[in-house]
Amino acid sequence: MSLPPSPYSHDHAPPLYYNHHHPSTNFNHHVDWSTGLFDCFSNFKNCCITLWCPCVTFGRVAEIVDKGSTSCGASGALYTVICCVVGSGCFYSCFYRTKMRRQYMLKEAPCWDCVVHCCCELCALCQEYRELENHGFDMVVGWQWHENAERGNRRVAMVPTAPPAVEPMTR
Repeated sequence: MSLPPSPYSHDHAPPLYYNHHHPSTNFNHHVDWSTGLFDCFSNFKNCCITLWCPCVTFGRVAEIVDKGSTSCGASGALYTVICCVVGSGCFYSCFYRTKMRRQYMLKEAPCWDCVVHCCCELCALCQEYRELENHGFDMVVGWQWHENAERGNRRVAMVPTAPPAVEPMTR
């Protein structure tokens, strides 16, 4: 007589995100990041933006990770203030890396989140940006577009129509 298969076997793909409310999806299985920490040049445009203005990349990542509860502008501005006061935003941004890893069940790699951000801040921001893009987010338009897409309100092409005919006045 054989035992039934364990519900915790890893014969199936892990969920795309970690759902705290459904115990059946809380597997103790973490997945690799879709790109490496030093693959910054795989998205050259974002690499350049992050190099010259990391607050923009951080703001975009934070808006998606916070599911729209904070805007890109507010997060980026706070990041900038922290950089000016403390000298580095890594003490703030590393917490978003941890939050993102938990949402998508990503491995804490290559080492602890705060170490990654303190040693390789710009590379970490680029990696997080690419990861969210690879999960289907349009990082430029942010969370609002994602919410609309979830509701089925994807960008719809407007069909040009002729204005209504004006009837002449009669007595």
